[in-house]
Amino acid sequence: MLTLALYNSYDPKKVHEAHLRAIARAAPICYAFDFHLALIGFPFNEKPLDLSEKISENTTIGEGGKYLLELAKKNKFHLLEFPKRGFPPQFGTIIATTRKPDEHKEISAIEVAKRALKGESFMLIVGLGRHGLPEEIFKLAEYHLDITDGKRISLETCTAIGSIPTKIRTLMEALKWKKR
Repeated sequence: MLTLALYNSYDPKKVHEAHLRAIARAAPICYAFDFHLALIGFPFNEKPLDLSEKISENTTIGEGGKYLLELAKKNKFHLLEFPKRGFPPQFGTIIATTRKPDEHKEISAIEVAKRALKGESFMLIVGLGRHGLPEEIFKLAEYHLDITDGKRISLETCTAIGSIPTKIRTLMEALKWKKR
């Protein structure tokens, strides 16, 4: 299972328009590249399907929220609280996405792809907000991933949201073809 997780670094008590846009933008990417979508620390009380219906009523992104609804119907849309001691084990290995990975925790996209093909689960966390991911997530994460392959390029949040699943799934497909 591959999961793209959006970490709420904005306001944990109030839903902002930026939250809704990021969720609506992430859903088609996750759907297209067979990723789960998780929201961490968002102020939602609804169940995933109810929330997806509510968001889809208020967006034109992703064909009016169609892909968020599809993810929810397939149990691929998850709502998580801020971690106290870690994340639920079904999400697998935690990876913080960053342009400044700790050299002792750095993992490449090709390594994630190879291990995912062998059945390992990963949750790749993207920080929403000006400050990105908080330090405790970097400490909690087993690995850090620079999706620009060591170029250390800062990507706008939605660009990163699109790049991460696209690159990993493309590498997985290339590795499958290479084995043939």
